[in-house]
Amino acid sequence: MNFRVWALALACMGGFGGTLVQAQAARQADFIVAVVNSEPITNSEVRAQVQRVTAQMAQQGRKLPAADELQREVLEGMINERAQLQLARELGIRVDDAAVDQAELMLANQSQMDVAELRRRLAKDGTDLATFRSQLRDQVLISRLHEREVESRIRISDQDIDRYLQEQLTGNTDPFSREINLAQLLIAVPEKATAEQAAVLYQQAKKVLGRIRAGEDFNRLVQELSAADRSNGGQIGLRRADRYPPAFVLATQAVEVGGVSEIVRTGAGFHILKVLERRAPSVLVQTVVQSHARHILLRTSPQLTQAQAVARLADYKQRIQAGKADFQSLAREFSQDGSAADGGDLGWVMPGSFVPEFEEVMNRLSEGEISNPIVSRFGVHLIQLVERRRVDLSQQQMRQLASSKLRAARYAEAYALWARDVRERAYVEMRDAPQ
Repeated sequence: MNFRVWALALACMGGFGGTLVQAQAARQADFIVAVVNSEPITNSEVRAQVQRVTAQMAQQGRKLPAADELQREVLEGMINERAQLQLARELGIRVDDAAVDQAELMLANQSQMDVAELRRRLAKDGTDLATFRSQLRDQVLISRLHEREVESRIRISDQDIDRYLQEQLTGNTDPFSREINLAQLLIAVPEKATAEQAAVLYQQAKKVLGRIRAGEDFNRLVQELSAADRSNGGQIGLRRADRYPPAFVLATQAVEVGGVSEIVRTGAGFHILKVLERRAPSVLVQTVVQSHARHILLRTSPQLTQAQAVARLADYKQRIQAGKADFQSLAREFSQDGSAADGGDLGWVMPGSFVPEFEEVMNRLSEGEISNPIVSRFGVHLIQLVERRRVDLSQQQMRQLASSKLRAARYAEAYALWARDVRERAYVEMRDAPQ
């Protein structure tokens, strides 16, 4: 499914009370405002959609256009949607009940509830379940139409990819892709030093930095004071920046060649870094941060509600943090997916490997940290981030990534042209309100 289109479709539904709003609007005087290939759009439908859009824009803090302008925009959107639904059916695109079930589950998960709770909310708001599922079916149908008709129009050539990669190389400002040579002077801090001892050593490092900036020779001070390798004036060596500790790169990225950084604190102590050389990359090298995580997955069912799964995983987390259990043993015993036998280990993965709701939480974790229970379309997860690493993309991976980015950038234009063509081929009759 095209999730960009899917997200827009769900947004257009505007919450759980849409059918109730439509029913209220229908009680007012009704009439046909437009006909799309012999299928009417009524005033009550337009009014209901205007109310949904108004509520959604207010919730998002967006400024509303003038009432007549908003009504025109809503009506035009409904005409386009109606024409696209008709085209999808003409092309024989079908959506079975299983796809609607999946769409309903996704919407429930995005709303942090299970399907049963979603349906209770709909009933409370006066929304008919059959009508709601019909709306979902239409949105899935349109999404499939877009995948078939729009994405197939986008063509990315090898020349397009070559040009994109060259532009990336020319405009590359990523400090981690450059080659740098640093020299360091280290004031070591013992592993078990107290806060007072560390403060004294920090003041010593500040005095050394002051002496360097006052003109004293960096190399001589390295030989005199540094606790790191003193050979060759403390030089670490010319290498790509991502081969240095990230703190070193960030501290020196704005420092001119020949200049020294502010004091950098690491587990080893206080570092003063001198930039000896910096080179722009001669070939495009793209790196990504891979994540190594493990998880425990509980799938919801009539026997295990979402709330029960969340509570159970919260208990697992508490037991792990209290030292009464370990993550891997619990995963082997209770996790309900293929990683259970490996203690929930998901291995090293590239960005984008997991569904967004899982990956967003994982990306916020520090190494060794355990998340709170989170809901995805697959169930409820407890995630532990094991470690992260930065790796180079192969040439093939870089080209695939470039193709994906170009395709995404061209989608909006391709969709606009296609949607305009569908609209122009449809017979649309606009009607005035009865006098």
